[in-house]
Amino acid sequence: MKPITVDGGKGTVELDAEGVLQLVWKPATVLVADDVHAAMAKVNEVADGAEYPMLIDITNTQMVTRQARSVFSTRCAASRIALLGSNPVNRVIANFAMARRTLPVPTRFFTSRDEAMTWLLVTPLP
Repeated sequence: MKPITVDGGKGTVELDAEGVLQLVWKPATVLVADDVHAAMAKVNEVADGAEYPMLIDITNTQMVTRQARSVFSTRCAASRIALLGSNPVNRVIANFAMARRTLPVPTRFFTSRDEAMTWLLVTPLP
C-alpha cells in the first residue's frame, strides 16, 4: 500500500508488506496534540479494525509538545510500538513519550530499523 498523508500533512501512514504499520513524520516536525490525534485516526483507518505492530519514525522530529505527549496513552490499532530515532534529541523525545504514563501497548526506542523490525515481528511479547 502507498503511504497515506495524515490530516495536517506532517506525516504519512502505511501498512507495509510485512504487516507493519509505519508512521513517518516529516523533517523538522513539531508535533501538537491535533497531529497525534490525526495520526492515530489514520492508523485506525488503515488498520480497518485489526491490530498490527507499528514503527513510528521520529528521526526527523524536532519537538513533541506536552499536550501531544499526553495523547500517547490513548489506544490505537497498534499491538506494539517501536520508536525509531537516530540522535540524542530523538531519545529524549522517546523517553518523554514513554515516561510517567501508562502506555497502552509495549513500546521501545531503537536507533536501528533492523532491530526495531525484529522486535516488532519476531520477539514474543511477555
